[in-house]
Amino acid sequence: MRPAHPTEQAVGMEYYVTDADGVGGHLREDDEHFRVRELERFDTEPVDAGTDAYPHLVFRATLRGWDTNDFAARLSDALGVSRERVNWAGTKDKYAVTTQLFSVYGSDPDDLPDVDGADLEVLGRAGRSIEFGDLAGNAFELVVSDPDRPENADPITDELRAFGGLESRRRGGDDVDGADVTPIGVPNFFGQQRFGSRRPITHEVGLEIVRGDWEGAVMAYLGRPTDAEPEGTQAARAFVEETRDWQQALDRFPNRLRYERSMLHELAECEGAPGPETFRAALERVPSNLQRLFVHAAQSYAFNRMISERLARDLPFDRPVAGDVVCFADTDAPEGLVLPDADRLQRVDDRRVDSVTRHCERGRAFVTAPLVGTETELADGEQGEIERAVLDDLDLESGDFDLPGEFYSNGTRRSILVQTDLEVEHDPLTLSFSLPKGSYATVVLREYLKVDPIDLG
Repeated sequence: MRPAHPTEQAVGMEYYVTDADGVGGHLREDDEHFRVRELERFDTEPVDAGTDAYPHLVFRATLRGWDTNDFAARLSDALGVSRERVNWAGTKDKYAVTTQLFSVYGSDPDDLPDVDGADLEVLGRAGRSIEFGDLAGNAFELVVSDPDRPENADPITDELRAFGGLESRRRGGDDVDGADVTPIGVPNFFGQQRFGSRRPITHEVGLEIVRGDWEGAVMAYLGRPTDAEPEGTQAARAFVEETRDWQQALDRFPNRLRYERSMLHELAECEGAPGPETFRAALERVPSNLQRLFVHAAQSYAFNRMISERLARDLPFDRPVAGDVVCFADTDAPEGLVLPDADRLQRVDDRRVDSVTRHCERGRAFVTAPLVGTETELADGEQGEIERAVLDDLDLESGDFDLPGEFYSNGTRRSILVQTDLEVEHDPLTLSFSLPKGSYATVVLREYLKVDPIDLG
């Protein structure tokens, strides 16, 4: 184990679990070097099924240079229908080649337009739209460009196999292309993208919201300039921090920062000095998914802190100790995907440690930590001490998440270890693996590259 990059430490990822030097290099030299394919659980009827019972047309799209939201908007415009008629299970990045399912209400296959950078394959019809819950996970194929030490991929893989408690689990051998296949495990951190790759601020906004400081949340989002931003943006953020002159700040913030500008408009329209309700209204000017993300990022930061402390205390990730709370495997997961089910929890006391350990060894159970919310129950024993100490340090408790509107969260628990079968090709250095929904490819890649998170894309 060794200290993580300072940018990662700032969002609670304190360590790498591997000691070997990273291979170096960077990701996303080209969109083709970052491929993501959804692993979904969604059944369809034949395309000629009756539209009364099955009004949703389902198709698979392979996108190049398209953000999911932008593609959905382009599709709805071309079809002449409301954007609300287009649905998908997971949002994907623009700078990648992504394959995912979409559904469109009330359309026929012949209606689908030709879109540059999009290959569409009609699958059939369904009685309902695709939803987030239909996504089970994602399969990744990632090329590392310009690695300095590509030979270090193998010792890192061996260390991750040991960390995941997978030495006794059978190696996959070689696949048909000659790639090595090895089961590995990594800490199930929330990746840098959760907090902002260039300006990791969303968790700080969320922490202020949960503490009830609406003004502090707005100023965390508007202010706090970072060196990763253009000088003009840094100057605008510094200005609003120093002056609280909302109208003048609008003249300084560039148009591309539309969420900041939406907040500033709300504040500028206020007569007199804004109070808590106005600052809250400013936050509610941003889209509802971003409002939720603020609080989720605060929960994610606390989670990262908790599992970093578990690492520091040398507690196992692949098996429980007394006091832990485990979840069980989702038996309906697609073949080859290890998918924890956070709705099926069990508290582990001294009597159950051995039996639950056997379940963990067989990939049927997983140790968890909390994403704290109104209904979260904390662990007992040493893990419970860790959870309570982190929450005390952040001045948080479960009841703080009983917030208005989109800011409310009842919380859940999440596996602290993510396991996968890793395929490694060496020329070029390519890593292929599958992860359950909500887990980040970068938490695997960070162990291999050990670089500035910006180079992870």
